[in-house]
Amino acid sequence: MFLAGDIGGTKTNLACFGVEGKHLSSVAAGSFSSREHASLDEIVRQFMSVHHLRVKHACFGIAGPVRHGRCEAMNLAWVVDARQLAGELGIATVTLINDLEANAYGIAALEPKDFVVLNEGAPDGQGNAAVIAAGTGLGEAGLYWDGKQHRAFACEGGHADFAPRNALEIDLLRYLLTQFGHVSYERVLSGPGLYNIYKFLRDTGRGEEPVWLSEEMRQHDPSAAISRAALEGSCVLCVQALHLFVALYGAKAGNLALTIMAAGGVFVGGGIAPKIIEKLTDGTFMAAFTAKGRMKPVLEAMPVRVILNDKTALLGAARCAYLSMSGE
Repeated sequence: MFLAGDIGGTKTNLACFGVEGKHLSSVAAGSFSSREHASLDEIVRQFMSVHHLRVKHACFGIAGPVRHGRCEAMNLAWVVDARQLAGELGIATVTLINDLEANAYGIAALEPKDFVVLNEGAPDGQGNAAVIAAGTGLGEAGLYWDGKQHRAFACEGGHADFAPRNALEIDLLRYLLTQFGHVSYERVLSGPGLYNIYKFLRDTGRGEEPVWLSEEMRQHDPSAAISRAALEGSCVLCVQALHLFVALYGAKAGNLALTIMAAGGVFVGGGIAPKIIEKLTDGTFMAAFTAKGRMKPVLEAMPVRVILNDKTALLGAARCAYLSMSGE
């Protein structure tokens, strides 16, 4: 058996897997609030103790850049070191990978029902693929096609400079520059990013905030309240904010697709996409995705799918552990 984990800024999912043939089977699983724990090893200890587990190998996907088996989490006050974790937990080998790299590994474990198709693309599409995921932050990863199979790799494109495309987005950049020393795409494409967009539209006189929404945002997650009101059509300002968010999402996904030359497909993951699938499928995302001038036909030929399975990164960490163990 081996242990797999998906470590995010909001929650940490763990599972222990066994192997039947070449298929992974979950033996035990658990979900934890990341911010309620001081460290990853605290969560893993608790999980292994409750389920009476003894494992030799583990792989964890974590939100942040991983260098030499060590990661300073981007949205958590955690430092995770694979070697230290292995020693403290008594696990022979621990592998640490970026959470979007884990998502990329996990795609091969999914079924057709785990996707919503935004663009069919060319029927003979083959080549590199890309993953982009907005949630607590914005993550990206690639899948290099070696001629026989895809090989996942991590990147940190979510922290690249936000590139406005029109006068409205230029105003958005100016607004955010007054608050942040560097405006990355994550400042607009994430849960907090949707709230940033909303505040920009509100504070620059592009809409009025209803009293009932002010109260709801005080009591609950503002971004969730905004997206809910937008999808219900109960607040014009929220409708505008979500529309701009999805347009920016499509534009950034198109940038990533061109950078990696993702002829094999673009996969939209993360916690936000399934919750706003109604908006993602109305054409706004794909219009921005393909609006790349002379490159439009290239992007129109790329398959684009939304990942619905919220355990993709966990499955990917499990696949990474299995592939490492089997030497594949």
